[in-house]
Amino acid sequence: MTISVCLVDDQNLVRQGIRSLLELAGDVVVVAECVDGIDAVAQIPRVRPDVVLLDLRMPNMSGIEVLQALATRGDLPPTIILTTFDDDQLVLQGLKAGAKGYLLKDVSLQQLVEAVRVVADGGSLVAPMVTQRLRAGVGRMQNQFTSLEQPDPLTDRETEILRLLSGGYSNKEIANSLRVAEGTVKNHVSNILSKLGVRDRTRAVLKALELGIV
Repeated sequence: MTISVCLVDDQNLVRQGIRSLLELAGDVVVVAECVDGIDAVAQIPRVRPDVVLLDLRMPNMSGIEVLQALATRGDLPPTIILTTFDDDQLVLQGLKAGAKGYLLKDVSLQQLVEAVRVVADGGSLVAPMVTQRLRAGVGRMQNQFTSLEQPDPLTDRETEILRLLSGGYSNKEIANSLRVAEGTVKNHVSNILSKLGVRDRTRAVLKALELGIV
């Protein structure tokens, strides 16, 4: 099955480099390239790619603003942030705005293609978020989550699954690890999202970092 990708970056060389890497995968095709945020907001709803690779620092309209604009309209596809080492705070903002994960711009071919496949399959790239730098970033940021007034505490199994989510494992991988049915894991994940007052797995991990659960 072919995965369609939209590249959003104001640097031509970056876009050309990523396109060249993705063309080697065989199951990934670049269907659109956007030169800035304004172009992205116009093209993405029309092209409807399976995955968006989004730069954060762009003229006219930033990657954060793109995420917010598309999410507000219900037009945000699964999106991976493209970043550099000095973008920790922006990465956290982007994840809270709806991105499914992030990649460094010096990513290898294997990492890039695997990330695209994971996100296209409904997963998220949350493993790098448990690094010390992003933990510190979470602590410095104001809590912008909408939580339940009196959320129920997580069970031991839910906490265990949340920690596996923070490692970037899929429901199937978690099910295999815990020797339970995949449907059981899905039910636990739904309960975790409800208790934490968040709407997706990425935000659940961010929330868990803020609460010190993982």
